[in-house]
Amino acid sequence: MDVATALDIRTPMDPDEAGAAVTQDRLVTPQEATQLAELFRLLGDPTRAQLLYALLEAGELCVYDLTETVEVSDTAVSHALRLLRTAGIVSSRRAGRMIYYRLADVHVRMLLDLSREHLRHG
Repeated sequence: MDVATALDIRTPMDPDEAGAAVTQDRLVTPQEATQLAELFRLLGDPTRAQLLYALLEAGELCVYDLTETVEVSDTAVSHALRLLRTAGIVSSRRAGRMIYYRLADVHVRMLLDLSREHLRHG
């Protein structure tokens, strides 16, 4: 074995301190990790996921339209939308007596698009 190869061999007890320091600098903060976990928990519910993809495809829908599209009760839709709105994942606007919901921003759209692409890739 030549000297260069011998120097490249590391054991699990020989940490790459420089690599670990760079990785540690790029990690999310504990607060960001908590927020990410909460976001994925919200997205992890099948009904909420269907509602979000309905909004992704339609752009904007009221509770009645979402109820018909996803085929769940208006109570379940309203509860899910309240959670998603509180988390900043969807936003709403009022038009007379109707409230219309849409995805909050382009980042939510990108997350949903990438998630669907990932599922279809596998």
